[in-house]
Amino acid sequence: MYKALNYWVFGGFDGSRTPFEFIDWAAAAGLDGVELTVGDCLKPDITERECRAVAEYARKKGIGLRTLASVTGWSCALGASDKTERQAAIAFTRRYLQIAAWIGAETVLVVPGATRIPWEPARPVLGYRQVWEATTAAVRELAPFAEEIGVNLALENVWNRFLLSPMEWRCFLDQFDSERVGMYFDTGNACIYARPQDYPEILGGRIKAVHLKTFTETDGGMHGFFGDDLTAGSVDFPAVFQAMDKIGYTGPYTVEMIPNCPGASVPDVELSQRTAQALLRLAGG
Repeated sequence: MYKALNYWVFGGFDGSRTPFEFIDWAAAAGLDGVELTVGDCLKPDITERECRAVAEYARKKGIGLRTLASVTGWSCALGASDKTERQAAIAFTRRYLQIAAWIGAETVLVVPGATRIPWEPARPVLGYRQVWEATTAAVRELAPFAEEIGVNLALENVWNRFLLSPMEWRCFLDQFDSERVGMYFDTGNACIYARPQDYPEILGGRIKAVHLKTFTETDGGMHGFFGDDLTAGSVDFPAVFQAMDKIGYTGPYTVEMIPNCPGASVPDVELSQRTAQALLRLAGG
């Protein structure tokens, strides 16, 4: 089981800690890999040479770089109503895929369009069919490039009020008929709509990567993600692992916890350490 940690758990969202620091930390913590993030840890204008240097450093440290993540899709969306924003999102995602190829990552996490973003009231509320059609068109444009360079474009199930069940996800993904277009499955995000362990049976090999995140089911609010203990919450991780094993999943498991939350009682560096230890326990060593 490939065990990794997302950069935001370690370095927050300001990019103040370098990828080299994160790689060093992960190696000392006994992890198999890290998930670097484009837009903070890695700048979008990073060069091929710089990417190759990060990849070589990780190789020497025995740390994998199998996935990349980014929050850019929330503010610059593939499913946006504004044509200029959609084109900017497509251009960013193309660059993002290229960075992944340079650094040796097999999958990038992409936020699909949103009908509504509750925590961003300034963002427009869009129709479901409108977001479906816009996101579909954008992914169709990007899929050939993903296939050409051999990187998975994996759309994440997020709180975007869009693609609300595993059946919808399967229908949406199958229209592309591409092995390089799939899902980045987030266990915590799934809890608002269904049991996470129900997704693998329906989606099978469409799942390209997995985010492990907890969620506490109270009133269904965003604060359900807050806290500093991966194992405290509503996600039945053994059931998730069993369901993933049944579909023959061999991809990465990467923990994504939200740093600097109101419910977090420890600083990020300690949160990182505790989260890594929790992941190793879940994985059985």
